[in-house]
Amino acid sequence: MIILGVILLVIGFVAGLAFLWTIGIILVVIGVILWILGAVGHQVGGRRHYW
Repeated sequence: MIILGVILLVIGFVAGLAFLWTIGIILVVIGVILWILGAVGHQVGGRRHYW
């Protein structure tokens, strides 16, 4: 999810499309939050690790 968000950020920046930029930021933030929760041991979506 983080990688997809970064790709959308780059495409949105290069193409000048604000909606891709916004979606990319949202995906990166959600991905980082899930990654941190999984790293500290909380179950995410019924799984012990998020990856």
